[in-house]
Amino acid sequence: MIPREILKKIRQIELRSIRLVNETLAGQYHSVFKGQGMNFDEVREYQPGDEVRFIDWNVTARMSHPFVKKFVEERELTVMLVVDLSGSGLFGSGEQSKRELTAEIASVLAFSAVRNNDKVGLILFTEEVEKFIPPRKGRRHVLRVIREILCYEPRRQGTDLNAALQFLSRVTTHRAIAVVLSDFLGQTTASRAEIAAHLRRHVVLSEVLSQASSTALRQANRRHDVVAVQITDRFELELPSLGYLVLKDAETGEVVEINTGDERKRAAFKDRQMKAQTELRRLFLSAGIDSIQLRTNEPYAAALGRFFDTREKRRRHG
Repeated sequence: MIPREILKKIRQIELRSIRLVNETLAGQYHSVFKGQGMNFDEVREYQPGDEVRFIDWNVTARMSHPFVKKFVEERELTVMLVVDLSGSGLFGSGEQSKRELTAEIASVLAFSAVRNNDKVGLILFTEEVEKFIPPRKGRRHVLRVIREILCYEPRRQGTDLNAALQFLSRVTTHRAIAVVLSDFLGQTTASRAEIAAHLRRHVVLSEVLSQASSTALRQANRRHDVVAVQITDRFELELPSLGYLVLKDAETGEVVEINTGDERKRAAFKDRQMKAQTELRRLFLSAGIDSIQLRTNEPYAAALGRFFDTREKRRRHG
């Protein structure tokens, strides 16, 4: 039995997602995510400006004047949501945790997909693949996807993106849109904290990701259209000034004491995080992967719209 508050949250996410899809992202999803090819539709009479290579010579010979083949896009797509459920996703410095924001972004993408008659599948992962829901269509299926992201209780707490991408390749034989929703804060050392227990491992964040995931991301992007959605919180990028804090890492149980009132330490932390984010963007770029960063304390609709616009323009002129 699903608790009433969870059902209410799912309904709220559904309403916000549908409104955003219908009012703001209605045509962008279709433009940004293309089908796998073109299917023959019909022949029609040649018109000035038609490409000569599309002339149907057999029909042209029979009718004694030129006809061209008309094609339509093979529109039906499969969208695979690859969602990181490691312990770090439970963190949120405001009203919304990273996991809740992940569910909402997944909902927007899923409702955009079903609105275009595409299928949506789900892979939940930590250090292992925790759950797989095969791609299907329809509102009820999307609601199940949202429910699983919000309510699923993972067996593990760490992160292994490689395992998730390898599983994706095994279960998705045809080309798909693979949207990876994660904080990308590391692999098996990923952790959660009330405010900043990520401090120690943030120092090696970019190194861990570049060594462990670059190859897997490249390989996945050769077969699929991979999009990286990084879900972050402001205090993972810049420490607040709250004096001495005793923090417990929910994944490892490690307890640390941090003086967040030390301006030099805060500056050093921010500098490391900026460099780590730059390295992460470089990794995505080198793998040919489009990426977007969304924060729990900022509205995401405008950022998502800009991302779609940028991707569409680049693909149109690429």
